[in-house]
Amino acid sequence: MAARNLLTDIRLSLSRNELRPVYSVATERRRITNTSFQIEDMQTISGRDNLGQAIIIRLLTPRGELAALAHPDYGSRLHELVGRQNTETSRNLAKLYILESLKNEPRIAEVVEVRVTPTPGTRDMINVFLRVKPVGDAEIVTIGTFTLELGI
Repeated sequence: MAARNLLTDIRLSLSRNELRPVYSVATERRRITNTSFQIEDMQTISGRDNLGQAIIIRLLTPRGELAALAHPDYGSRLHELVGRQNTETSRNLAKLYILESLKNEPRIAEVVEVRVTPTPGTRDMINVFLRVKPVGDAEIVTIGTFTLELGI
């Protein structure tokens, strides 16, 4: 059962992830009741899945990008790592930027785990694994592992 405080939103699907992830609105075909017509409609996402999607969008949005819409603290500073070498210092900065961003997410009660590791076989990618505890929910939400590219 989805916790009420985790909300419902439009579901996004990953279209491509070369260089920078690109998402599009996920759709589904539905038959209009008692007709032969079909329509394409937006899918929704709720509960823990919505929280996971919202966290990824927050992390991929440059901090300050939504300042004109009265959300100056929305996003993360992960984009500042683009072009840096994949060193322990860069991975620690990524972890810091993730923690800094997640503290502004009102649906998270606790960040249980943030793991940032080099992607095996690459020089400019890092893997991120997150576990968070939602507000008002005892079940932990796992996000990842997903990959971020540091190279330009």
